[in-house]
Amino acid sequence: MSSPRNYQTQAIILKQIKLGEFDKLLAIYTPEFGKLQALAKGACRPGSKLGGNVEPLTHSLLFLARGRKLDIITQSQTIDGFLGLKSDLWRLSYGFYILELIDLFTMENSVNRPLFDLLLETLHRLNEADNDQIILRYFEFNLLCHLGYRPQLKRCVICNSYLKPQANFFSCRQGGVLCPLCAQKETAAHPLSVDALKVLRLWESCDYTMAVRVKLKPELSWELRQVLQDYIKYHLQQEVKSMRWLEELKKLSLVDSNSSRH
Repeated sequence: MSSPRNYQTQAIILKQIKLGEFDKLLAIYTPEFGKLQALAKGACRPGSKLGGNVEPLTHSLLFLARGRKLDIITQSQTIDGFLGLKSDLWRLSYGFYILELIDLFTMENSVNRPLFDLLLETLHRLNEADNDQIILRYFEFNLLCHLGYRPQLKRCVICNSYLKPQANFFSCRQGGVLCPLCAQKETAAHPLSVDALKVLRLWESCDYTMAVRVKLKPELSWELRQVLQDYIKYHLQQEVKSMRWLEELKKLSLVDSNSSRH
């Protein structure tokens, strides 16, 4: 049975590339089809009905017609434009970081409804809340889990012994935590504190509501960030451009902060 020529889907706009003078090529993430590429004809024309509905960081309802090479967006309607997120430079940058991770990690036409739900809820939370760091870390961790990279957090990955409440080690190559003895054989493993392991274990089995109740001290927040971003880089085997931009933004904010004190 052939697919209908016209269909509709919810979509989160991941990125756009201008084609010619008036058209846009979009990467979108949908609940039913996973990641798709679609053509938004005339989206760059003044007064286009597509306009802001097909901008990145927008949750839209799209009506599409199947084409030979690319499906074409015929109508669109914004469900949520995440205006609070877009009005703040930091949260806007976090939003683009999240979209880039989804784009880099996923293949076209590979359906992953839990990942779509995670992405949508993350954007809603970033739009409304101020627990930015917890939201980002929870997203990174569960992104990896939904993609099949869930780290082993209960037993040592090498010897399979239960991990004791002590400083253990995390190995990106081995895909989880090592006991101190086995970590001696894995030179690339990084120390993992008791508190960091507790938080990761909690995030493995809780929802956002529970996750954001955790109070992270700066040292613990930094440790979790290093562990998760190293694990992301290991699996991607390439640079995440928006991750680098966030680092630059942090440096600039520190310079501004120091300048204002003098």
